[in-house]
Amino acid sequence: MATPTPMMRQYLEIKSQYPDAILFFRLGDFYEMFLDDAVTAARILDITLTSRNKNSDDEVPLCGVPYHSAQPYIAKLVASGHKVAVCEQVEDPKSVKGIVKRDVVRVVTPGMVLESDMLTPDENNFLMVLAHCDSAYGVAIVDISTGEFRVTSVESPADLGREIDGNQPREIVLCECDEEVLRDQLAGHFQERMVNVLPEWVFEGEDAQQRLYRFFQCDSLDAFGCQQLPAAICAAGAALYYVEETQKNTVEHIRTLKTYHVQDFMVLDEATRRNLELTATLIDGKRQGSLLGALDRTVTAMGGRKLRQWINQPLIDCQAIVQRHELVSELVDAPLLRDELGQCLDDVYDLERLSARISMASANAKDLVALRHSLEQLPAIIAQASELQSTMGTTLAGEIDPLDDVLRLISASIADNPPFVLREGGLIRDGYHEELDELRLISREGKSWIIGLEKKEREQTGINTLKVRFNKVFGYYIDVPKTQISKVPESYERKQTLANSERYFTPELKEYEDKVLGAEERLVALEYELFQQIRSQVAAQGARIQQTAEALAQLDVMVCFAAVAHERNYVQPVMDQGTALTIEEGRHPVIESMNLGERFIPNDVQLDTETDQLLIITGPNMAGKSTFMRQVALITLMAQVGSLVPAKSAHIGVVDRIFTRVGASDNLARGQSTFMVEMSETANILNHATSRSLIILDEIGRGTSTFDGVSIAWAVAEYLHDNDQVAAKTLFATHYHELTDLALTRERIANFNIAVREWNDQIVFLRKIVAGGASHSYGIQVARLAGLPDAVIGRAKEVLANLEGGEFSTQGEPRLARSRQQPHQVKSPQMSLFNADDDPVRQQLQKVDVNTLSPLEALNLLDELKKLL
Repeated sequence: MATPTPMMRQYLEIKSQYPDAILFFRLGDFYEMFLDDAVTAARILDITLTSRNKNSDDEVPLCGVPYHSAQPYIAKLVASGHKVAVCEQVEDPKSVKGIVKRDVVRVVTPGMVLESDMLTPDENNFLMVLAHCDSAYGVAIVDISTGEFRVTSVESPADLGREIDGNQPREIVLCECDEEVLRDQLAGHFQERMVNVLPEWVFEGEDAQQRLYRFFQCDSLDAFGCQQLPAAICAAGAALYYVEETQKNTVEHIRTLKTYHVQDFMVLDEATRRNLELTATLIDGKRQGSLLGALDRTVTAMGGRKLRQWINQPLIDCQAIVQRHELVSELVDAPLLRDELGQCLDDVYDLERLSARISMASANAKDLVALRHSLEQLPAIIAQASELQSTMGTTLAGEIDPLDDVLRLISASIADNPPFVLREGGLIRDGYHEELDELRLISREGKSWIIGLEKKEREQTGINTLKVRFNKVFGYYIDVPKTQISKVPESYERKQTLANSERYFTPELKEYEDKVLGAEERLVALEYELFQQIRSQVAAQGARIQQTAEALAQLDVMVCFAAVAHERNYVQPVMDQGTALTIEEGRHPVIESMNLGERFIPNDVQLDTETDQLLIITGPNMAGKSTFMRQVALITLMAQVGSLVPAKSAHIGVVDRIFTRVGASDNLARGQSTFMVEMSETANILNHATSRSLIILDEIGRGTSTFDGVSIAWAVAEYLHDNDQVAAKTLFATHYHELTDLALTRERIANFNIAVREWNDQIVFLRKIVAGGASHSYGIQVARLAGLPDAVIGRAKEVLANLEGGEFSTQGEPRLARSRQQPHQVKSPQMSLFNADDDPVRQQLQKVDVNTLSPLEALNLLDELKKLL
């Protein structure tokens, strides 16, 4: 580029400060983008790419979008993985000569979004900051749209991975010194998330701590519970730095820092969340078909987010779990109260996000009207919640602040139907402010006076076609057709000449114009000033609004649980710290809710680390093994979330972790084959399960050869039974029927199978789990149901018959190669590995005459054969 213009110098200077963002540079009524930003944005936004100084060496690519409708364009760029730096004119162009001063007022990133049209109502929009300090890892989580700010400290990258999976952040921030290592260790968890890097000094402990002290105006973090967690402090301080650097504005709605500990919640790894389909289905990632989709009857966005959070973080505190159950049961037994609460909550807007926008001065008048409408529901909600007798019910009722003063302020000040735009008037009610009312009177009367002036001038001049008009360029004027110019009085002063008319003004008209237009300009300015004052007053009560929002969110989830429990006949489980897990007539919560046309068959299960610790479950594919095992895990998880459960009865000892190894999938992003994924997940279970865990294993060992697979599955089952450090409650589904022999040698292993009925080479699935092992897997019958050609089915039966008759013939030929349709062809013998004639045990047995063998000789022979083996 040749010598840039003053405007381009300003652009390049600002752009140099934000090299990794697309700069929206305000020029009049447009945001302009230049150079590489323009090329990138035009392609993503599908807008015209043009240029300055075309066909020259000084050509500058550019594109632009209207400033008043820029939000959809910003959203599209952010969704495609870009940052957007919004650069505004920070001076009034009318009062400045030369280049208007401009500056970036906000940087929009996936984790720093406030606008409702860029957010999903029932999902948090988290930014996560990770820090490595000594031997610990700090995790800070911020939702700028609600003001939520949480921290924790964990011990390993695997723990970091679980936090990422559980919180699903939109954006992750790392320290530049940790970037390479964490990208390698957490590669699979970073997929489809923006990852940004901050300098090392931002994470330094002392700087991070002082930043938190200044923001929260304190001299210790003990009140927040993280004073003794240096890694958490580093992450929290860096998160606060990132928020302030991107928002360029006050973030006073972040009012507290909450420290949580991962050991306070059930541990759920990535595989378990995926296999149990907690918040999204395994195949298409949709909410419908997941546990969240089956349970969610919340009516507020706050409640929807809270339910998702609870499902991802089940409790392990037995007392807290029981308190949730008691409130849900109370609401189940009070249908009228439950319905009334639900109706009132349904009229409450998203108080958390409304409060955030108000605190950050980005809320418009309609946001305040939505807040007023929500606050109007609080007296009824408080009255209804006050009827609750359970411990949690009375606590929540006491935490709902009626916010009467805020309601009175908004009701008295903000118009019922204000415009979206804040600088065009119409925001404030009549009667709220005396000067505003006077200005409105002048404006209204002035316009009436001008209408009267037109009538008076027509009468005085005799020009019936005379008109008094207004436009923004010339103000008020008297319009006279050229055919009537001769009648114009001398007191008229010419203002403009047109082709067919002349425009005039009079001293009287000019005086009134100044009065009316001055009043309207002052009116708009005063309305905006008053609105800012009102918004600021409401923002000062943000902590109270947030507390009420939190209580309403929890109450919404409790009402949701009660509605589902009432409709589907759920029961309150008995919870304790014991090791038993007993479910009578349990049902799968998701499948039952989908109304698939087939009556769901309930099943019982009894697991206990002292007696029935490991259940070997056999039976054909499609019979329901996986459904049964998943339903046990989901019922357990639901109970610890606080929901009632789909069963006739349930007694559940609190579980610290749920592990699942289900299905076959590879992980190409991490360079892992299907079998490697299977073994990695199995290794994770064996290395981290405890005696209080629940393990779901489906088809261990099937990703390799039969003998390898059986050996691995057998050894895994033995390890889970014999290792006292594990000894976890386990459901172990398999097609390796050899594993049923484990019940003969291990006292806490029992066999169960999914019952079927055979008829004319067909099978009927009974969906019922019964004691004992299955004798067949019925794979060929299932293959027929799937639609395999008859020729394939017939041939498979022949191969199966050959295999069941012995794997090799005496000639060393694989028996599966033989067919009734083809004559047997004698082939050359196989290698000696498969030649039975060379077997020394066989040779010795052939010499024995069992008719003359004495008992003592038989024992000696047996000993000799054992040595040979």
